[in-house]
Amino acid sequence: MSAVLTQLAPPLRLPAAYGGCPFTPPPAYTEAARTGAVTRSVLPDGTPCWLVTGYREVRSVLADARFSADARTPGFPFLSPGQRQLATSRPSFIRLDDPEHARLRRMVTRDFLVRRVEELRPAIRRIVDDALDELITKGQPADLVRDFTLPVPSLVICLMLGVPYADRDLFQSLSRTLLDNTATDGEVADAHRSLMGYLEGLAARKAREPGDDILSRLAARDDLTPGQVASLGFMLLVTGHESTANMSAISVLTLLRNPALAARLLADPALMPTAVEELLRHVTIIHLGLARAAKEDVEVGGVTIAAGDGVICMLSTANRDEEVFGPTAGTLDPDRRDARRHLSFGFGVHQCLGHALARVELEVILTTLLRRLPNLRLATGETALTYGTSDLVYGVRELPVTW
Repeated sequence: MSAVLTQLAPPLRLPAAYGGCPFTPPPAYTEAARTGAVTRSVLPDGTPCWLVTGYREVRSVLADARFSADARTPGFPFLSPGQRQLATSRPSFIRLDDPEHARLRRMVTRDFLVRRVEELRPAIRRIVDDALDELITKGQPADLVRDFTLPVPSLVICLMLGVPYADRDLFQSLSRTLLDNTATDGEVADAHRSLMGYLEGLAARKAREPGDDILSRLAARDDLTPGQVASLGFMLLVTGHESTANMSAISVLTLLRNPALAARLLADPALMPTAVEELLRHVTIIHLGLARAAKEDVEVGGVTIAAGDGVICMLSTANRDEEVFGPTAGTLDPDRRDARRHLSFGFGVHQCLGHALARVELEVILTTLLRRLPNLRLATGETALTYGTSDLVYGVRELPVTW
């Protein structure tokens, strides 16, 4: 760790606790951002690292090849032993650096291009409508997370990958363990082993009986091992449903807390794409940040980050940087025209592969829900809701509603 560290103020302990508002970043991060874009910090195991909170500085780190995304790089920061286990055991391409990252990513890029995702929009509409039909038939009150926002992205990613939706309970349960920052390294290892074993078996079946899906195309390649096919499928399956499920639920809750905005979007659905960008900016579900490790000395925000130093890029504070988004950066503004500049999908070569898919799913989910259930409301007080503060992907765990 750089000698500069010993000359600065006491470090900020990570991860910081949330304050009174579940839609606002932890106060300690907001305060750190006010005092400087790069803050000396310390991980739960006592290892020092840097917290980067400024928008321009976060973009700079994420775009700089001198910062490694490979969790096996010396100094790479982890918030828990379970997170270390997940990131270093047979890592997917998002935990690799170029050129291997680029080689593997190219194999699935075409399935997530804007054009391809737009072709899927009618199928996504059917999935959303069918899920709402089922929700309405079950009756009210209902848990919107369990009965709607989780099934929809699960069905979509299963359709794309060729994963049987009948197996959803298995992969959803394992995903929850894998994304729980409080899970032990043993629990994460067991969940990872189980899900990888399931996907390796499925990939072998696809090699014998191919379909029109991503896993079938990957299994047919002669430059991938079965383990690599499973690893690619693992990353797409876990991130492809958990992130969108959480973002959908917390977006619905945000609209329920802002009935005037919900009414406006119902009256003019053409506003939805802009509103979705603002929701993504305002509520950053990758709330524990993106980790990197410096491979050589780099100056960021006037601070020298030395080779071997760990860095955590705090997307939530970057998305509320007043120097970029103005004095109203901390408020939800559906008319914000520069909201799409947010960093919720990351930045640089490791930007989230599924960003176009997530945007379309959110647009369809919110538009359809407002149209079909215009009187949707909470079936409990807001104070009774619980949030995934210990999860790698932030969200509301249950959302009891009536209509």
